[in-house]
Amino acid sequence: QVQLVESGGGLVQAGGSLRLSCAASGRTFSQYAMGWFRQAPGKEREFVARIRWSGGGTRYGDSVKGRFTISRDNAKNTVYLQMNSLKPEDTAVYYCAATFTGGTSPGSYDYWGQGTQVTVSS
Repeated sequence: QVQLVESGGGLVQAGGSLRLSCAASGRTFSQYAMGWFRQAPGKEREFVARIRWSGGGTRYGDSVKGRFTISRDNAKNTVYLQMNSLKPEDTAVYYCAATFTGGTSPGSYDYWGQGTQVTVSS
């Protein structure tokens, strides 16, 4: 079992930055690939980024490439999402999730956090 708690969301102006954190409980955290997803009102949950257990194998959604960076610290059981050059269309609830398989679809993730709101004003 893995429990995930996101933090770091908030209100930011367009062009600004935020760093999201996801703290995991459970001794097997380092065995999981971790992902970030987001969901805006009325839209489907969207893949944002993924990182494999080793810290390599990063992958990003097309809409965030070059602006967002995913990283993890297995010693701290934490995964991060650094978000730069934020746009109003990045506004959504951001979720972290854990998976053994390391895919990019929500269905391949086994555990989810409760989400943190990110709002980007124009």
